[in-house]
Amino acid sequence: MKTLLRPSLLLLFLFVHHFLLSQTTGIDSVVRPEYMATAIEESPVVDGDVLNDPAWKSIPAIEDLVQLRPNLGQPVSERTAIRIAYTQRTLYVGVVCYDSEPDKIVVSDSRRDADLNDEDSFLFIVDTYNDQQNGFLFGTNGQGMEYDAQIDNEGKGSFSANRQQGGVIGGTNLNWDATWSVRSEIGDYGWSAEFAIPLSSLRFAPGEDKTWGLNFRRNISKNTETAFWTRLPLGFDMKRLSLAGKLTGLNLRNPGNLKLIPYVLGQVVNDRSVDPADNDTRFEAGLDVKYSITPSLTLDLTYNTDFAQVEVDDQQINLDRFNLFFPEKRAFFLENAGQFTVGTPGEVDLFFSRRIGLAGSGNIVPIIGGARMSGKIGQTNVGLLSIFTDEIDDQGIVENNYSVARVNHNFEGSRSALGGMFVSRAGLGGLDDDYNRVFALDGKWGIGNKAEVTGFIAKSTTPGIESDDIAFKIRGNYDWNGWNLAAGYTQVGEGFNPEVGFLQRDAFRKPELLIFKAKRFENAGNFLEIRPHTSYRGYWNFDGDLITSFWHIDNHWGWRSGFEIHTGINFTAENVLAPFDIAGLEVPVGYYNNEELQLVLITNPNNAFSLSSRTFIGGYFDGNRISNSGTANLRLGDRFNSSLTFSHNYLDLGAGIETAVVGGLRFAYSFTPRIFLQTLVQRNNVSNITSVNARFGWLQNANTGLFVVWNLVQDDDMIDGLDNQVFTIKYTHRFDLIK
Repeated sequence: MKTLLRPSLLLLFLFVHHFLLSQTTGIDSVVRPEYMATAIEESPVVDGDVLNDPAWKSIPAIEDLVQLRPNLGQPVSERTAIRIAYTQRTLYVGVVCYDSEPDKIVVSDSRRDADLNDEDSFLFIVDTYNDQQNGFLFGTNGQGMEYDAQIDNEGKGSFSANRQQGGVIGGTNLNWDATWSVRSEIGDYGWSAEFAIPLSSLRFAPGEDKTWGLNFRRNISKNTETAFWTRLPLGFDMKRLSLAGKLTGLNLRNPGNLKLIPYVLGQVVNDRSVDPADNDTRFEAGLDVKYSITPSLTLDLTYNTDFAQVEVDDQQINLDRFNLFFPEKRAFFLENAGQFTVGTPGEVDLFFSRRIGLAGSGNIVPIIGGARMSGKIGQTNVGLLSIFTDEIDDQGIVENNYSVARVNHNFEGSRSALGGMFVSRAGLGGLDDDYNRVFALDGKWGIGNKAEVTGFIAKSTTPGIESDDIAFKIRGNYDWNGWNLAAGYTQVGEGFNPEVGFLQRDAFRKPELLIFKAKRFENAGNFLEIRPHTSYRGYWNFDGDLITSFWHIDNHWGWRSGFEIHTGINFTAENVLAPFDIAGLEVPVGYYNNEELQLVLITNPNNAFSLSSRTFIGGYFDGNRISNSGTANLRLGDRFNSSLTFSHNYLDLGAGIETAVVGGLRFAYSFTPRIFLQTLVQRNNVSNITSVNARFGWLQNANTGLFVVWNLVQDDDMIDGLDNQVFTIKYTHRFDLIK
């Protein structure tokens, strides 16, 4: 059976590949629309009522949106009227989303930054430097929820090679929260919204007759429809800023920006893992300062930094030999985070901000304070960061200084860039040779709109390591009209040691390849598209041994409703040079060739109940596994949302049988878009840890307001048992001293 499976699947893939080549249709160029911004003296009343506000009456509307889904290239099915105006302090956007069946408008979630893809919504992106790479994304729904994100490198991240996590890392910083406001209303005409974005919340170059990149997106839930202002090729979205339209005629001054953001905190810790129980109460205060040196360059200062209101990490079980990746969630490190990114996010990160203020055990290391300057000078992105952390005597942690310097120049009128970075950790505890440094160069060569070549080279400096301390990567990519072709090579030397970065694995040579095609069908009833693809990645050590090989062959079957099935097979090889444990089972030394089937099921996310699941069935190291993971979502009205995440792994290995389970249950209730209650309950049966994270937030604006947080962690193991509760009340207020 196995001998027939590989050639049969390969022949099937090549047949589909040939068929698609003969059927390919698309667009070879994109016409970029333009819109002249209107300067106004009298600001609109931001209440969501666009139709009856006289401030909008004389401003011309944009109405020519084009579908990307389901009917590629066709006009949007419902009339949409968008207007833009500005004063010297504020950018205003008004939109009327007409709907012939307003009773079918879906509002699924009013939490800040909730996913807008599964409901009726409107989003827009502005490329304030017109560099075709970076931008600010804003959105809302009929409930007036606030959605914002910072876009770097056209939203491109990196598909993680870590089997225990999916999705894309980097490129889109959803955790960035700006200060702005939006209001919406629903009526018999459809729904409308008004945005007020203070210019002090954006980064831009002042001057006369400035041009910004601009694009809009409207989601119409009843049709599972997505439409944009710019007609985009299949496979792209509005983050592809090199294809955005243009907002012209902006006359901008420096709006001024000085904010003081102090906080006060009270916290009670109850540790019941000791007898008698240990109780501790502490009070803290700290301060952040934000000052715009210019509209495009910002200085941030922080003292006694605290992140008590941040949601805890999702629990993960390591079913492999390599490091797990946990994303950054702390607000201070998230602003302009993409500007400090060099490498392959989730695999080779030269700077990983979670190394600051968090010990290897996951315990918090106090941050004394620090400074960051970031922004743009002309077409050059600049970033400087310096943070000081305190000592923890009983853990052997000394005071440290972490410093990062980053420059990246965008070549005007192209998608090309060239940059460099310096990362340093310096111990301040008086120890000899207690430092680590990394130097790097990186670049991107944009070949028209369809292709690019990217790469980096880096060297680390660590006392005691004198050789093989280089890492580099080069990757070429063609992406147009549904085709995505990529090939790359990464090498990490045996002595490469980025202590303030992240390596998923050490010392490897890695070639990779991707062939992907999306094909949209017309007149196929409810069936929409297929996306056949194959990818390969292999990891070799420096003795010439293949350590890991992963060949993936798959096809995605998509329907107009949003329902999808992915059917794939993976051919894997694992060369275990030293025994290791998976969930308590030892994997012996050996070379293991395996095959596994992969099935992904995604139901219509616009429904009140939706499900996404991923299943693997096949060989795993010296045995077999059946792995099921996914998320079930349930919403009740527009205020209550819940999701159940699960990962169930049945392992039948040579050392025995084990079942590894991780589960998480999220509840969220939004009283208003700025008042919420969220709870996350997690449990896994490998470490036997149960955790609860409950958060109440009453936001003043971005990341400020009242936060009440309760954390519980319990470990059933008697030897290293944990049993503690932490109750925190934190209040943060923003003072705008210069507006």
